[in-house]
Amino acid sequence: MFWGMTHSVAGSRADEPRGTRFDGGTLNFHPRRLDSQPMPPARSFSRLPGFRDFVPGDLALRNHIFDTWRRVSRGYGFREYDGPPLEPLDLYIEKSGPEIVEQLYSFDDKGGRQITLRPEMTPTLARILAGRSRGMPKPIRWFSMPQLFRYERSQRGRLREHFQLNVDIVGDAGVAADAEVLAVAIDAVRGLGLGDDDFVARVNDRRLVAEVLAAAGVDADGHAACLGVIDKAGRAGVAKTRIGLEALGLDESAVATLTELVADGSWEQLGRRFRDVTPVREAMEPLEEHAAILGAMGLGDYLHFDFTVVRGLAYYTGIVFELFDRAGEMRAICGGGRYDRLLELVGGEPLPAVGFGMGDVVLGELLRDMGLVPDATPSCDYHVIWVGPEQRALGLRASHRLRAAGYSVMYSLRTQGVGRQLKEASRNGAARAVIIGPSEAAAGSATVRDLTTGRQEVVPLDALTASVQASSGGSQAEPPGPPSPGGDRT
Repeated sequence: MFWGMTHSVAGSRADEPRGTRFDGGTLNFHPRRLDSQPMPPARSFSRLPGFRDFVPGDLALRNHIFDTWRRVSRGYGFREYDGPPLEPLDLYIEKSGPEIVEQLYSFDDKGGRQITLRPEMTPTLARILAGRSRGMPKPIRWFSMPQLFRYERSQRGRLREHFQLNVDIVGDAGVAADAEVLAVAIDAVRGLGLGDDDFVARVNDRRLVAEVLAAAGVDADGHAACLGVIDKAGRAGVAKTRIGLEALGLDESAVATLTELVADGSWEQLGRRFRDVTPVREAMEPLEEHAAILGAMGLGDYLHFDFTVVRGLAYYTGIVFELFDRAGEMRAICGGGRYDRLLELVGGEPLPAVGFGMGDVVLGELLRDMGLVPDATPSCDYHVIWVGPEQRALGLRASHRLRAAGYSVMYSLRTQGVGRQLKEASRNGAARAVIIGPSEAAAGSATVRDLTTGRQEVVPLDALTASVQASSGGSQAEPPGPPSPGGDRT
């Protein structure tokens, strides 16, 4: 029999459906048989491709990443912000062109507006600051951790949704700002336990590449196409990159020079090749300052100049970078650089800006591969046990006091013996058990047992929270936090 429930206030009418009725302050239940109404057939629903469920163990890893991102970003003095998950479609078309629409979850809303789930955060930042930045002190140091969406083919390290750390400095054109955001990116990965043997920051400068292209004889009108070919060189390889450059109609000298830099684009090679070309040498100076700043921070071992890192997005205007695992088995951990004209595109004031985005998908895969996933075993500080139902009220009161003191507390929701309750405490990962039986209840006390050592003591209930604080060193027990930004994996 099913029990249908409806409700009405102050009485009932003859034509009311029989169900829950509120009569003069008393709640009365009236059964109604629903046997004659057939249940619909059961249906199963699969998760959408490219999306994730976060069961507790998976959520523990996500929270570990989030906690580290927040701690490191705040350590550098950045303030957190957020924006809506839906934005006007034109915001992204203005930045990336109409071809981006094919990659978006876009639709017309009920008001006839063309909108989309946000695929990235930088345009949202630009929109927010467009109407606010003029009255704000500079530089603006903000970070966010949005969930982003793109309709792409799912593969390892790339899904149709992900969370991303975005860190930006707006209003400072100096190289120190470029170095600062890269330092945050490096420390955000270091804080998860990875060191310079595990990942590398590959850096370049779009202005330097432009001078190299000019020195090689490539017209300014052909720079964008060349950047597109160079950007794919890491995946395409030297031979296919040469074919791509030849297809652009470049002369043999330019093709040979650029192919040589793709094959060996080291800082030393670049310096030797263009030692007598003043514009190229001058364009190398910002990266030299950049490396000196990061070296002074102790992060120099993470840096590697790479001529092929140009970042395909057209709005980058200066130093650019990408973080990769040293083994080269993953997609980029993060990418970013200077974008000095983006705010103008959405009606803001012309402000220099630099920032990066770091996704959780590649990072999560890397942490799993390296055995750096946090322990997600169930745990709690105390499990309260009452021997009989007569002690239940005392047990609930003790539980509430412990929770108010900041401890995590569990107890059995159904009546069962002490042995079963102790087994449940063990399954829940409890550190201690608080046991209240008839003798403890009569004395106003509880037996507190350490479930690791087996040691126990009798404690007055009124002094329970003070006693457990003393036994845990004066404060509540906390799980170990993530390693500090300077603490590499050992």
